[in-house]
Amino acid sequence: MPHFIPRRTPRPATRAAIAALLLSLQLCAQAAPPQHEGTLTLLLPSEPTSLVTINNVATPILSVSAKVTEGLLKYDYDVNPQPQLATKWVISRDGLSYTFTLRQGVKWHDGKDFTSADVAYSIELLKKIHPRGRNTFANLSEIETPDKHTVVLRLSKPAPYLIRALVATETPIVPRHIYEGTDPASNPNNTAPIGTGPFRFKEWVRGSHIVYERNADYWDKPKPFVDQLVVRVVNDPAAASVAFETNTVDLGYRTPVPLADLERLKQLKTLRFETKGNSYSHNVTRLEFNLDNEYFKRPEVRQAVAHAVDRNVILKVVNYGYGKVSYSPIAPGLKAYHDPAPTPYPYDLKKANALLDAAGLPRGAGGVRFAVPLDFNPIASDGARLADYLRTALARIGIAVTVRAQDPSSFIKRIYTERDFAFTTNGASNLFDPTVGVQRLYWSKNFIKGVPFSNGTHYNNPVVDKLLEDAAIENDPVRRVKLFKDFQDTVARDVPDLNLFQPEFITIAHQRVHEHSVTADGVEGNLADAWVDPK
Repeated sequence: MPHFIPRRTPRPATRAAIAALLLSLQLCAQAAPPQHEGTLTLLLPSEPTSLVTINNVATPILSVSAKVTEGLLKYDYDVNPQPQLATKWVISRDGLSYTFTLRQGVKWHDGKDFTSADVAYSIELLKKIHPRGRNTFANLSEIETPDKHTVVLRLSKPAPYLIRALVATETPIVPRHIYEGTDPASNPNNTAPIGTGPFRFKEWVRGSHIVYERNADYWDKPKPFVDQLVVRVVNDPAAASVAFETNTVDLGYRTPVPLADLERLKQLKTLRFETKGNSYSHNVTRLEFNLDNEYFKRPEVRQAVAHAVDRNVILKVVNYGYGKVSYSPIAPGLKAYHDPAPTPYPYDLKKANALLDAAGLPRGAGGVRFAVPLDFNPIASDGARLADYLRTALARIGIAVTVRAQDPSSFIKRIYTERDFAFTTNGASNLFDPTVGVQRLYWSKNFIKGVPFSNGTHYNNPVVDKLLEDAAIENDPVRRVKLFKDFQDTVARDVPDLNLFQPEFITIAHQRVHEHSVTADGVEGNLADAWVDPK
C-alpha cells in the first residue's frame, strides 16, 4: 500500500510568518519604481512670474525652480544637511570658514561643465538681489575657489544658520556663463532655465502649463523616474478640486484646493493627504502696514487695528481651523525661538475706538473715520477671505476698507516697487531659522524697493536692527534665544504688522504617485525620487 504522509496544518506563528513574507513581497513589488515611465502632473493655483528663485521667492516660483536649478545641499525632515551639488563640507571651529567639495562630472543642460566659479558667482549674486540673500550672506567677506571643485566661504562673523540655508530654492546655483554680464533680473534664463537638475525645461505656455522633460544625463542616475513633469496652472479654486476628483492632476501642495472642499475630497480613495515635507519652511499669514501711509504711520492707529482683530475667529472662519494662532513675528513651528506670549493689544473694540478718538480721528458721515484700500496677496489661498473679514472687522471701529484685487505681478509691483498701498495681507516664509526667514521683514537695511517680500512695511527701529544682527552671529543657543525674545517683545509693541496665524499646509497626491515629499522642502524639492504607477 502506498505510504501517505499526513498533511500538517501550519502553526499560527508559521502562518503569520508566511503572511508577513507575502505582504513584504507585495510591498516590495509596489515600492520598486518603474524605469523612466509616465508623466507626473503638478497643479499650481497661481502662475509663476519666473522659473528661478534668484530674486523672487513667491510660492509659485518656489514650486518649480528646484526641478531645474539645484543647490549645494538638500535636507532631511529634521533639516540635517545632505549632499546635492556639494558632496562634502567642513566648517571651521570658529565658524568663520565653510569649505565645500563639489560633485564632479556634473553638466549644465547646455553641456557646459559645472564648476566652483558657478557657485561663487551665484552666491555673490544672491547677496545682492535675493530677498533674503542680503541677511543670509551678510557676514560673507570672501569666496575662494582654489580649484574647479572646491569653494571656501570666508565670514567676518559666525553665521550659525548658514549650513541650513543652502537648499536649491533658497540658494539656487545658476550658470555663470549664462548670467554674467547681463541684468540678472531680466535674463532670459529666468523664463527658460538651464540648470543641473533632474528635469530640463521644454516649454511654458502662459496661462496654461509648463513642461519639463527627463534629463537623461542627470548626475544621480537612474533618477529621475518620470519621463515628463507637467505643471498645470489652475487659477479657479473650484476647478482645482475638480481636477483632483477627476484624476486630471496628480499632485499639489500647500493645500491646493479650497479648505471647504477638504473633508469631501478626503472621502475619495484615489487621493492621499500628507503634511510631511513642510519642515523647511514655517509660514505666517500677516497684515502688513505701510508705515509711510498717512494713517498707519501713527502707532495709535495700528494699535487700534490690532485691538479690532480677533485671531481665533480668523483661524476658524478664514482658515477652517487648519493652523495655529500666532501673535509673534516668529512662527510657532520654530519652537526653539517662538514666543507664545499674548499680544499687548488683545481683541477689544472699546479700546480700539478710544485710541482712534484720542488720535483726533472722529466718526463722520455714516460713522466713518477714514477710508483706505486693502490689497491682498492673490498667491495665498486665504487672501480674499481674510480681506473680507478685515473689511467687516474694521468697519466696527469706523475704518472703511475697500478690498483691491489684482494679479500676482501687479500686487508685487504695487507693494514693493511703487509702494502705492495702505496695508496688505501677505504670507511670509519664516523658513527654518529667524535670521533667514524673519529678519528680512523687519531689518531696516532690507528695505529695498523693487525686491519682493523684503521689508515691505518700511519698518526702521535701531534697537530691532541690533537685536537681529547680534542674533545672526551668536553661537551660544541660550543667548540667541534671548535676543530673539527681546526682538519679538519690541516688534509686538511697535506693531508694524499683525502676525495672525501659521497655516497648516496639506499635500494632496493621487494614489499612483510615490516618493514626492522625501526632503524637508517636500514638493518644492527637485522631485527626482518621484515615480508614478502606469495608468
